[in-house]
Amino acid sequence: MGLRWRPGYAGVPGKLILRGNAMKWVITGQQKLDLDAAIYIDRVQNADGVSLEAGVKSAINDFIVGCKADGIWNAIKASCILAGARTLGGALIPLKGVAPTSFNFVAGDYNRKTGLVGNGVSNYINANIKDNEQGIALNNMHLSVYKTETGSTVGVRYLIGADNSEMYTNGANLITQSRANAVTSGAATDNNFIGWSRSTSTGYDYRVNSVTTAQVLASNSVANANIGVFARTTPAIYSTHRLAFYSIGESLDLALLDARVSTLMTAIGAAIP
Repeated sequence: MGLRWRPGYAGVPGKLILRGNAMKWVITGQQKLDLDAAIYIDRVQNADGVSLEAGVKSAINDFIVGCKADGIWNAIKASCILAGARTLGGALIPLKGVAPTSFNFVAGDYNRKTGLVGNGVSNYINANIKDNEQGIALNNMHLSVYKTETGSTVGVRYLIGADNSEMYTNGANLITQSRANAVTSGAATDNNFIGWSRSTSTGYDYRVNSVTTAQVLASNSVANANIGVFARTTPAIYSTHRLAFYSIGESLDLALLDARVSTLMTAIGAAIP
C-alpha cells in the first residue's frame, strides 16, 4: 500500500492517490474515488476548467465501480457520458476508448441534465471505433444509448451505429439491427435506456422500456465503417433526438448496464442545481 500526492490546478483541488495490490483509489477532498473514475473526472474538469459538484463525481464513481462489480466494465470499449460535465467539451471526454470527433455541435445543444441534442441536418459524433474493430467480432457486440428526449419522428432519425449494426427511429417505430436485418423493437417515442447485445450467431437481445427481448435472427455481416452517434455518415442520416450516454463494445448483460446507466442519470440530475 502506498500514498502519493498530486497537486491541483486552476481551481481543481489536489488529490491523494492510494495504491494497493488489488484496488486503486484517489482521495480528493472528502471523496474516495476509484482510480479510473478519478482519471476520467480529472480530464472532464480539465476540459471544463472548474471542478464538478461532489454529487456528480459520486454518481460517476458509483457507475464505474458498479460496472466493475457487475463484470461489464471491460466489455465497454468506447463510451461517453453526454451529461454532467459543465461544458460541451467536458461532455465529449471519453469515459472509455479513444476520443470521439464532434461535428457541428454548439454549446446551446448541450444540457447538463439531459444531454446533447441533434439538429437533424449536420451535427453528429464520430465515435472513432469501427463496426469491425479488433475485439468486436461478428457475434460479440453491443450498442446502447440513453435517450432523454424524442425529437422529430418524420422519416429515419439516427441514434447510433453503422450499416446493419445500428439503432434508429423510422416514423413511429424504433428499429434495432444487430449484424442483420431491421427489427421493429419499440416505439420512436420510447426514451431512457435502449440497447442491443449479440453473443451468438443465431440471435440477439434488445432492451427497451426496461424489458429485454430475445430476437431470433442470424448474423450476416459487419461493415468496415466508423460508428456514428446522432448520425449514420454514409449515407448521411441525422438525428433530432437528445442522448445523455452511449456505449459500444463486446456483448454484455443489458439489464445490468441499464440499471447502472439509469441510476447514473438520476443521480446526475439530482446533483445539479
